[in-house]
Amino acid sequence: MAIFQKTTEKKVTKKQNESSLGARADALVRPHITEKAAILAEKGTYVFVVSPKTNKIEIAKAVETLYGVTPVKVNIVNLPDTNVFVRNRRGVKAGVRKALVTLKKGDKIELI
Repeated sequence: MAIFQKTTEKKVTKKQNESSLGARADALVRPHITEKAAILAEKGTYVFVVSPKTNKIEIAKAVETLYGVTPVKVNIVNLPDTNVFVRNRRGVKAGVRKALVTLKKGDKIELI
């Protein structure tokens, strides 16, 4: 008869498995570089395409770890899918989730 001992190993949850600062690696997909985003960048607001399941806190932590600046405010915009017609065929252009990150006065991010 075998005697089973309880192990004291902790289950690693998804939150504990993240980096030490708590930012998800896939929170920011890429910077959204357009003419309007360039105008906003001059005023201290930067636009990023983010993954669909991230929240404002995760986005703020990801910007802080990747770029070394402290965000003051994060706004999220969900753009829906749009129907398109190309050569008499119907298609769908995928929607996107964007984050507008406002930084402290004097902070800058070098995108490109």
